[in-house]
Amino acid sequence: MAPIVTKPVDLVLAGGGVKGIGLAGAVVRLMEAGYRAHRVAGSSAGSIVGSIVAAAAKNDQLTPDNFRDLALSIDYRKFLDPGPVERVPLLGAGWAILQGTGVYRGDYAHDFIAHQLRDLGVSTFGDLRLDDDELPPEQRYRLVVTAADVTTGQLVRLPWDYHRLYGLDPDEQPVADAVRASMSIPFVFRPVTLTSVTGRESTLVDGGLLSNYPIDSLDRCDGKRPRWPTLGVTLLPDLPENNHKVIPALAPLQLFGGPSLLEDVITTILVGRDQAYLNLPWVSARTIRVDATDVGVLDFEIKKPQIDALYTEGYEAATTFLSTWDEHAYLERFRS
Repeated sequence: MAPIVTKPVDLVLAGGGVKGIGLAGAVVRLMEAGYRAHRVAGSSAGSIVGSIVAAAAKNDQLTPDNFRDLALSIDYRKFLDPGPVERVPLLGAGWAILQGTGVYRGDYAHDFIAHQLRDLGVSTFGDLRLDDDELPPEQRYRLVVTAADVTTGQLVRLPWDYHRLYGLDPDEQPVADAVRASMSIPFVFRPVTLTSVTGRESTLVDGGLLSNYPIDSLDRCDGKRPRWPTLGVTLLPDLPENNHKVIPALAPLQLFGGPSLLEDVITTILVGRDQAYLNLPWVSARTIRVDATDVGVLDFEIKKPQIDALYTEGYEAATTFLSTWDEHAYLERFRS
């Protein structure tokens, strides 16, 4: 029997591609501990998991067991739906870099997300609107996902920025479209094009480029004590020894020697800001750190034993965190 959910929490989920299986494990453990997500912020893989969490929280439609079964039943190989560059298999990744497109279309990912959300009664962000007058009007939604607008050169938070930047009604925008933009790893998945009311087209790619772990996005900005905690789950706490494991599409560049400057720069963009931010004591104290180093960001050929192990890593990381988490002590130390 599922526990009675009585403790609200704002939840922030980091990006990490296939590593996102670990996010699901952590979320299930939080659900079992009685936490209910009031709002969720996510980037890339975190936006996928977060969208389902936010939709389910709307009507308390998913039990921990249901959520676990969903996470463990996904066929991740289907996310690799080949695009035009697959016609040149030896040069596919390099061609994608040169053309500014992606090796994979990402259509399956979009359809999968849209289907899961429909089953939970969610299609557009209007379905996730909150009646919460303590939040700014543009932020009254159960979900916010990050994306990088490489046309205008800025981080965007959807649905918060739909009207301000693009003149669009956020309530009418499909949630699956925003999630698909947030997970558009450059050169791997095809970028998403967003057209403003003026007809200007913007290219959106993975939000992890600018904010892979947006832990501060749900914090209060009025100086008042938070109504409930904001907890985060991260999957990339440390820079990897082999940078090509972060962006495998850049591996062809290694033909000319060791790790290239481009690889180092992109890796630092992805996790450098988060690495510095995680060192701050008030961030570290509310972060669940999942050791996902055994799985690559794009290991979509992951086998069932690895899926189960990564899920368990997330579950156990959340268990360890909850064993020492003291909300009152956190508030007294960092929010008094």
